[in-house]
Amino acid sequence: MTFIKHLEQSKVLDLTQEVPVEDEQMLSKTLVQRKSLGMTLFSLDKDQEIARHTSPGDAMVTILSGKARITIDDQDFDLTAGKTIVMPADVPHALYALEAFQMLLVVVKPEDKA
Repeated sequence: MTFIKHLEQSKVLDLTQEVPVEDEQMLSKTLVQRKSLGMTLFSLDKDQEIARHTSPGDAMVTILSGKARITIDDQDFDLTAGKTIVMPADVPHALYALEAFQMLLVVVKPEDKA
């Protein structure tokens, strides 16, 4: 049985190859989608964004390449490859591509809100 979808197992992977950056696009690849856990790879071209929204779970973003501005509530954070930030549950947040970037998003929700 496979629990993490769309990735080859028992192989060293470069996650940036799984969601290439495309001109003026945002791409995503869902790896895990459960009631209380989601794992998704994203790529956003420069100036693309994920609009302000909230999530019922904590959302951890790890930047794989490029540079993103992540706004949590009203505070901006600029992240580059290798950096991670956790966006708290129920707090408004948004993402903006200062330059094309790729990220791994892990969302962990409480069992009762899934």
